[in-house]
Amino acid sequence: MHFRSKIRLTSALLLVVGGLSTQALASDNPAMDAAVARVEHEWERIKYQTPDPRAQHAQIEILARDAAAVTARYPGRAEPLIWQGIAESEHAAMSSGLSALSDAKASRRTFEQAYQIDKSALEAGAATSLGTLYYRVPGFPIGFGDKSKARQYLVEGVTLAPDGMDANYFYGDFLITQGEYAAAAKVLQRALASPPHPDRPIWDAGRRAEIRVLLAKANAKLRRS
Repeated sequence: MHFRSKIRLTSALLLVVGGLSTQALASDNPAMDAAVARVEHEWERIKYQTPDPRAQHAQIEILARDAAAVTARYPGRAEPLIWQGIAESEHAAMSSGLSALSDAKASRRTFEQAYQIDKSALEAGAATSLGTLYYRVPGFPIGFGDKSKARQYLVEGVTLAPDGMDANYFYGDFLITQGEYAAAAKVLQRALASPPHPDRPIWDAGRRAEIRVLLAKANAKLRRS
């Protein structure tokens, strides 16, 4: 069985939180911020500027290892853990079979560690990422997907980061999967209203394009109802 057809994941999922600006990233540790930013920018290059799927898969696998190395250098910090989880979940989305599910479980463990350390880090990146995993991974008996847990984490994400582009984007996407089109349209409009991120133009443009596609889908469903 190919989980690629069963599991629909995104970074940031990611990171799931791929939308955090480097300005918002600033912490009390500039060296850590710089290391996390390098992972962040490499992710967006792979995500939005590497069209070949095989190259993407190979590069994201390397990035996951690099992100884990950053986590090891800065133990007890949520920020590198979140980006490690994003890379792991992206790798899961590009894999198939048991490898995909194994990677998804690994990313869940990583996000859970970050969540326990700091729920608000990187615009509620851990909560948003966990919520995304729970609604995109199949449920029992194939995987650990759980729509109730997904909603809980995603609502927490937008509560902690009400103006976060990714928090609103993934919550809006979830609402569409649940047929809640009016609520989804409202959340996605809020995502589009997020302040621009001039420090990350590749991600900013790519994510906004994805939001517009989802918003058009929600509005089309509303017109037919």
